[in-house]
Amino acid sequence: MSIFSLSKTAAAITFVCASSLAGAMSLADLSNKDASSGVKAALEKGASVAVSKLGVENGFLNNEKVKIGLPSVLEKAMPILRMTGQGKKVDELTVSMNHAAESAVALAKPLLLDAVKSMSVTDAKNILTGGDTAVTDFFRQKTATPLNAQFLPVVKKITDKNGLSAQYNAVMGKAGSSGLVSKDETTVEGYVTKRALDGLYTMIAEEEKAIRADPIGSGSAILGKVFGALK
Repeated sequence: MSIFSLSKTAAAITFVCASSLAGAMSLADLSNKDASSGVKAALEKGASVAVSKLGVENGFLNNEKVKIGLPSVLEKAMPILRMTGQGKKVDELTVSMNHAAESAVALAKPLLLDAVKSMSVTDAKNILTGGDTAVTDFFRQKTATPLNAQFLPVVKKITDKNGLSAQYNAVMGKAGSSGLVSKDETTVEGYVTKRALDGLYTMIAEEEKAIRADPIGSGSAILGKVFGALK
């Protein structure tokens, strides 16, 4: 065999070995820097995609996964409300609730990205190995309280324009004091704010699951490398 042939054979063997080693990369092979960068990229992508889908006109209203329906008490009372000529106002309330959620979620991205900046290396490792929704769980833990405070006045400003909101709040406030309804349903704005947050985290979870299922298909080299190591 010629020296040239030997060189080609050696190069081929080297390529195969390198490819095998790359494909066999495990979580233990990842540096802290790579793990942090990959998780940060996943957090940022999840936040950006969720806000871009929901924080637009009809983002909630046209998405059956997160569309905000009537509070349970109003839903049960719908036949009576329609009989008494209140049906149109109730329908308008449903639309305004969803538009209120869309307006609130549109403001969420800065707080979500601040949470990403606060992530430690330990957080990154825990998120990486924490299951299909660990990214979402991290966001919920870090942002639910501040986002609730941010969303509430935005939602209230919009839902207050529907006359039924005041009537609902007056009746449900009394019912809440008696323990007949959950705290989340005592005001329209409180109910919508909670559902807006739930919808936001639902969409973040969807994006996270997609990244974990097909990290290479995410189109990001660092996501492919880091989340691919979990395969």
